[in-house]
Amino acid sequence: MADKQASGSFLRLMSEESQASDLIIVFCDDHQETILDQGRCQGAPRRSLGGYSEDEDAWYPTRRWDRNVPLRNLPVSMQEKRDIRDRRNLQRRTIGCWESWRRSQRTVRRRMLEQMVQALSALQLWGRTLHSIEGRFGVSVKVYFVFLRYLVYLNLFNCLLTGALIQAPVFIFRNNIYSSTFKENDSYLDFFLGTGFLERSPVFYGFYTRGSLDGKCLNTPILFLLGVFSVLIFSLVMLVRRTVNGYKHKWMLSGRYNFSMSFKVFCSWDFCIHEPKSAAFKQSNIRNDLKMDLEEERFELLKSQRTLKVRVKIYFLRILLNTVVVILLGAAFCLIYIGTKYSHQQKDSKNYPWLYSLLLQYLPPIIITLVNFMLPHIFRVIVKFEDYSFTSQVNITLVRCIFLKLACLALFLFFLYDTLQKSPQNNQSCWENQFGKEMYKLLVFDLLATFTDTFFIMLPKKLLSEMYPECFLLKVMGRQKFLIQLNVLDLVYTQTVTWVGLFYCPMLTQICVCKLFAIFYIKKFAVQRCCKPTQRMFRASTSSVLFHFVLLLGLLMAFVVLGINLNKLKPSPTCGPFLGSSTVFNVTTMCVDSLPVHVGDFIKFMSSEAFAVPLIVVEILFLTSSMSLRSANNKCIERLKDMLVTCSSDKWYLVKQQAAWLQDQRSPQQSSSRAGSVEGSAPPEPRAHLDFHPLPERSVSQPCDTEPVPTHSRPPWNES
Repeated sequence: MADKQASGSFLRLMSEESQASDLIIVFCDDHQETILDQGRCQGAPRRSLGGYSEDEDAWYPTRRWDRNVPLRNLPVSMQEKRDIRDRRNLQRRTIGCWESWRRSQRTVRRRMLEQMVQALSALQLWGRTLHSIEGRFGVSVKVYFVFLRYLVYLNLFNCLLTGALIQAPVFIFRNNIYSSTFKENDSYLDFFLGTGFLERSPVFYGFYTRGSLDGKCLNTPILFLLGVFSVLIFSLVMLVRRTVNGYKHKWMLSGRYNFSMSFKVFCSWDFCIHEPKSAAFKQSNIRNDLKMDLEEERFELLKSQRTLKVRVKIYFLRILLNTVVVILLGAAFCLIYIGTKYSHQQKDSKNYPWLYSLLLQYLPPIIITLVNFMLPHIFRVIVKFEDYSFTSQVNITLVRCIFLKLACLALFLFFLYDTLQKSPQNNQSCWENQFGKEMYKLLVFDLLATFTDTFFIMLPKKLLSEMYPECFLLKVMGRQKFLIQLNVLDLVYTQTVTWVGLFYCPMLTQICVCKLFAIFYIKKFAVQRCCKPTQRMFRASTSSVLFHFVLLLGLLMAFVVLGINLNKLKPSPTCGPFLGSSTVFNVTTMCVDSLPVHVGDFIKFMSSEAFAVPLIVVEILFLTSSMSLRSANNKCIERLKDMLVTCSSDKWYLVKQQAAWLQDQRSPQQSSSRAGSVEGSAPPEPRAHLDFHPLPERSVSQPCDTEPVPTHSRPPWNES
């Protein structure tokens, strides 16, 4: 493998640094055949298939077969399999019984682990669906569905955490489990508003009480806090890990489109494909990737041809358009503030019909959804005039839209927090349930908006375009495309709302899983039935890193909101597991005080400023050393690149010198042969270049059983 990688690097450098000629290829092939012939003459043994041969100077390197693969699955003949088996048996006898048994058990464990990994990979959700979407619409659309599947896995594990630490203890130790039954005044509107039956169910905060589990350090409030913070910390660790890995992958592949292009042209086809449908999917996937690379190359070429006047014009236009974007964002925030304020002022009035009351309850989610639906389309039109590449257009639109989404949600949460803090009924009602209801309504209405957009806007438009293909209005509207950045923002918005409302609506993770499943099938129908493949592709690796980074911002926003609410707002005196406590964290203080003195002092020290300051100093030192190491590694990488370029230049120089020397040796031979043919003399002597020795050990034409003959002529660089 090392030889292959080295040869691949050499050929890639030659292709990038110079234009290879036929003479180079012929010379390299002749030189390689000369080396192999000399290896045979020196009696080098042929390569074996079980490991390296005993002769370390053998010309033929042997192949290392993976010991985890059973012998019957090796792609070799029966005789070679017998040789490998005999060689392994001989090795077992030489190393002893105990070591042989230990190695065999280690091989068995590795095989079992590989089989388990293969079985788990085969059980991944929607594998065939994602494969078909990738073949038809490219990897960029597939990234959205992979991101959605990742959120499903993340929320499924969060469901296990909340179920084990929050729901299970309450159901086991709760005194009265029949308070969440249906009553006469309950209606189907409760599922949309979160009132009635749902308000008394385990969905919201007010259902959870201390019950009979009331120890000092093992009680319902501590388990409730542990469940919430376990979900948030686990999500933080997974997102940081995913973002860092994606960034490393992006950094390794940044700016190396030449290698990517050559790899996709010559090595991207999978020869194990035997089904026509799979072959068509693979062919479409390769075509879409090549489109994406060619789009990047075309934009870079146009960008390099810009003049100073064009650049100044572009920068001025970008400043003007960004000002327009800021004005639109300010108008959206004002509209959300006015709508939310009016909704909270009129929601207690009972003089309106039920439909109008329902609209008043959903007025903030409706305004937020309309703003999030309209402004991204305006941003997508604006960014086309800023002269960015298509990938940059997607990322810039994504950044603007995520700022819009998170800012709208933050503004709504701020107004909700201000209302709850100033409300005179805060000490009499269960305000945690009110906060949870708002988060629940945001999730429900977002799902309804997704369903409505797909089946009442996209599908009728598609049917009309099929029935009336020559309609002028439909042609002006254009064909429908799957807007990846906007759909990803919907997923980020959903997950952020789930994290923010987890403390006040503990079953929000289960609701989010159901919503994500529904969104997957709705979007799958929208992509395959209502949308057509786009003609312009963008690089999915860059946007995938940005997707996870934006999701990380949503998680940090959830940490900030929960931290402010838990520290500034007093727990409700009428409901919840923290009934009777002045703050949420009083239960942890009581638990620490009940522990032994040394343990309690250690925990208090870990949570004090005296430990935080040294920890911050250590983190700064660690980050400084990591940055220094990164800088040193970058310099080393640049030096290695320069060495590779120098090595390639040296080889190119040697090849040119060899070609010139061969040409000089051939010219007198050709002139003498012409003179001999004219004068009728004897045939010419053998050509002098046959005496050339690429390697000094032995000539190509010399027999194997004779001593090397001294050379009569050497290349100019070997005269010394």
